Amino acid sequence: MVKPIRRVVAGEDSTGKAVAHSFAPSPDVRLDPVRPGFASTRLWVQDTTPGRVKGIKETLHLPHTIEPPANGSVCRVVEFPPEAGYIKKIRAQDVQTYFASMGSPGASTGGKGAAHPYMQKTRSLDFCYILEGEITLVLDTEEVRLKEGDTVVQRGTNHAWSNRSDKPCLVIFSSHDGVF
Repeated sequence: MVKPIRRVVAGEDSTGKAVAHSFAPSPDVRLDPVRPGFASTRLWVQDTTPGRVKGIKETLHLPHTIEPPANGSVCRVVEFPPEAGYIKKIRAQDVQTYFASMGSPGASTGGKGAAHPYMQKTRSLDFCYILEGEITLVLDTEEVRLKEGDTVVQRGTNHAWSNRSDKPCLVIFSSHDGVF
């Protein structure tokens, strides 16, 4: 069962008073059928820097991609299920289908010899915070075990997320357009 992520979007009304425009689970949830329990919940997207704060009540109509828009940012929560039950069954086509469904077919760097089938690389600066559970950050030459409360600053590197525990892991990502 995927955990719904409640999203409160605050802004101003027509008189300049602070109000909550919405407060409900985010409607933008992407699943991966070959990873039961996986969910990527997009919370907000900005397509400009600095971000516009007036007159905008919603941004989830913007194109869905893993990486943020040019000069923009994206905030999402990802639920990673324990991978022991499916990892040996993953095929290259499954991974390609997932990245295409996320709007980022070019982000996938997995394949023969890759450290993990879901290896990826995006031109972004990502701040990643482990909300619940444990996960392993898989890099080209090493792995880092992370637990609840740990933070990763991901700077456009090739990586994957591997949940080797027996419980789901929730990670919040704040991703910002970057340059190589």
